[in-house]
Amino acid sequence: MMMLRWLPGTVADIRVETPTSRTIVFDVPDWPGHLAGQHIDVRLTAEDGYSTQRSYSLAAPPDDDRIEIMVQEVPDGEVSPFLVQDLMLDDVIELRGPIGGWFTWQPAMDTPVSLVAGGSGIVPLMAMIRARTQAGNDAGFRLLYSVRGPADEYYAEELGKHDIEVTRIYTRATSPSGRPAGRVGPADLATLWPADAGARTYVCGPTGFVEAVAKMLVDGGYDPGTIRTERFGPSGG
Repeated sequence: MMMLRWLPGTVADIRVETPTSRTIVFDVPDWPGHLAGQHIDVRLTAEDGYSTQRSYSLAAPPDDDRIEIMVQEVPDGEVSPFLVQDLMLDDVIELRGPIGGWFTWQPAMDTPVSLVAGGSGIVPLMAMIRARTQAGNDAGFRLLYSVRGPADEYYAEELGKHDIEVTRIYTRATSPSGRPAGRVGPADLATLWPADAGARTYVCGPTGFVEAVAKMLVDGGYDPGTIRTERFGPSGG
């Protein structure tokens, strides 16, 4: 097993995604490469020596020594407010990765794929979408994306540029399809590949969202072995 070490990451670009989130691009010399779906650790160290770290999903496929994450600010958090509000171009922070191997997709895969995202859970799934486009892979991708409303949607414009089927569900506003506001229910899963299609399903979002969707999938006849989940919960931000 390869020992991971902390590497210096220099901020190469910062892009606004929503009023409370930013995409951050780092140049990381000697980056070992990664798979779509993996994540990294970010460590901040104060002048008095106190340090803290958080994990963030990688948002894009490998690009030489350049990597990308998307950070959603958590109120009263220790790390995300700094990354969203204070980080500047050419700043250097410590990064470690890539981490994780279960929740990944590779361009060599040719089976259909269903993606289910809750809020910022879209980030590792976006890495898979971008990797598919980059590789010219023609496996059918279907995305079910649950978010509060249009203003909270990440990658809203870019999603339309990829050759995938996207269904948006707004939990606090009427969805583009006219669906009333509300959480994802069993009927919404009909927009994914059916249980007998041989697809792999990736689900990412808050813990409660992921658990509820995974249960609905299994109850709907999906093979648990084809379902891969990634969840996140309160961690101090």
